[in-house]
Amino acid sequence: MTPFARSILDWYDKFGRKQLPWQQDKTAYKVWLSEIMLQQTQVATVIPYYERFLEHFPTVESLANAPQDEVLHLWTGLGYYARARNLHKAAKVVVEQYGGEFPLTLEEMNALPGVGRSTAAAVLSSVHKLPHAILDGNVKRTLARSFAIDGWPGQKKVENQLWEIAEQHTPDIDTDKYNQAMMDMGAMVCTRSKPKCTLCPIESLCAANKQGNPLDYPGKKPKKQKPEKETWFVIVMHNQELWLAQRPQTGIWGGLFCFPESPTADIEPVLEGLGIGEAMIASTDVEIAFRHTFSHYHLDITPIVVTLNQLPTMMMEPSKGLWYNITQPEKVGLAAPVKQLIDTLQRY
Repeated sequence: MTPFARSILDWYDKFGRKQLPWQQDKTAYKVWLSEIMLQQTQVATVIPYYERFLEHFPTVESLANAPQDEVLHLWTGLGYYARARNLHKAAKVVVEQYGGEFPLTLEEMNALPGVGRSTAAAVLSSVHKLPHAILDGNVKRTLARSFAIDGWPGQKKVENQLWEIAEQHTPDIDTDKYNQAMMDMGAMVCTRSKPKCTLCPIESLCAANKQGNPLDYPGKKPKKQKPEKETWFVIVMHNQELWLAQRPQTGIWGGLFCFPESPTADIEPVLEGLGIGEAMIASTDVEIAFRHTFSHYHLDITPIVVTLNQLPTMMMEPSKGLWYNITQPEKVGLAAPVKQLIDTLQRY
């Protein structure tokens, strides 16, 4: 075991997190679920979602057999919805191909939808104590500083360097504790903006600390200005019901329910597509526009509320849609800005 790994493990024994929900009565299902939720999301945010998910889907079989709408509904607000769709697909694979038991090889775990090399290693090392290295965001930051690795970890060359170091220092024994300790180090000590170097168990081994420039590592992602796009949400209301259409499985908000969209302020083509004639419209109100930011662009949304005095007989085809009752909401997945708008629509 390297001095680096020994120092990390000694620190974990005293200060590491050992009471997280997925660390109790460990199973591959529970750890896998937590690892998918923790991708790009902080522990404090994940815990209530994890607990709700486990309550609704206590086994991988119950998740595999659930309708996708129910899975997305429970995921609403957690973001990066491709994770939820892949979670559902992976559960089906585990049930159909592996009899409900998660595979034990890194290659087979890695092949599950939404499971990368690090997530596969995290599950196998945590549950079965197999000696596999992990490399999530927290670990990348800790290793980049400890060994003064230049460059942005999103670059393959830099990531490969970090994988080599991770494998070199991951011990064959207590791998489960070591990997958890490395995640805890990044979350609690070697933090992004204010690292607690004086509390760090590897302070004397850390190259960036010796250089006096820990914040220079890891290298920053090259900045590119995010493009701006705009759309108009057509919010069709009748009494306490709103028309929502299900989006395609691919692309933004895949599989979620959303208001029909118009590329311009002229929403007449959208209304025509829904079979809504002028005589059916009681009022049309343009709301204040707001911005929703994705990882790769800004979307400026202008809501237009169209209140109907009667329901159209024609529904939008071939897209799936539903009349969503504000007072008795359906259990479906909603795009974040849609949920935000629905919460404000009670006044109509």
